[in-house]
Amino acid sequence: MARSFKIGDITVGSGDLFLIAGPCVIESEEHAIRMAEIIKGVTRSLNFPFIFKASYDKANRTSIRSYRGPGLAEGLRVLKRVRDEVHVPVLTDVHQVADVAKVSEVAEVLQIPAFLCRQTDLITAVALSERVVNIKKGQFVSPWDMRHAVEKCNAAGNNKVFVTERGSSFGYNNLVVDMRSLAIMRKFAPVVFDATHSVQLPSAAEGDGRGAAVSGGQPEFIPLLARAAVAAGVDGVFLEVHDNPKQAKSDGANALESTKLRGVLKELLAVQKVLASIPQP
Repeated sequence: MARSFKIGDITVGSGDLFLIAGPCVIESEEHAIRMAEIIKGVTRSLNFPFIFKASYDKANRTSIRSYRGPGLAEGLRVLKRVRDEVHVPVLTDVHQVADVAKVSEVAEVLQIPAFLCRQTDLITAVALSERVVNIKKGQFVSPWDMRHAVEKCNAAGNNKVFVTERGSSFGYNNLVVDMRSLAIMRKFAPVVFDATHSVQLPSAAEGDGRGAAVSGGQPEFIPLLARAAVAAGVDGVFLEVHDNPKQAKSDGANALESTKLRGVLKELLAVQKVLASIPQP
């Protein structure tokens, strides 16, 4: 069974659901604060533990022309303000070893992006920060092979690690979710399900699959997949949430509109309640 640990007042791996949510990238200081306050307002009313997520730099955008974020110094300043003024834990992704020390001063959770989940030096550096580590499962990695990524953290002396499922490559410009992976990975680490990146159509704007410079998505399936994942017994859910997805500077095509968040979370809590009532073998 996965080991449990704390992120502030949140216990990861305890059987209680928690939420990681926020815009894909920091678009502005004002927007990051507003989104954190909106999401906290919804989650507080539902007693749903919440970690704010936004990236200071999206280093793996499809096109050189795509917006990447405000950069390390400005991004961390904004995330620190979110943490200190909205009073929520903060998660952000790290793409290079050189950033780890500064990011660990601000964020409670350091995230390894999916494309970098096999980068030993980066995983080791993040683990040595002694912060909680979230490793996103690469679209190209089997669930059982994610054990090796977790073991890299453990070898560096850090057992505060969870893994996030975000779908697997299915041919070109498409992802599918193998729900078996959630149970497989939970044998060696707590598991979060990323319901928004899982409905992404990578590098396929409008779903055309013809080398578009931005990704498309099918956000109508976010609630369905999230419910299925909670029924499968995940520890947390990851949602990219935006107040105006059509105007988002990154991943708007697969983001959940903020006005829909309350309804989705209420559905997840209902599924969890039913699951808890079922006798476990």
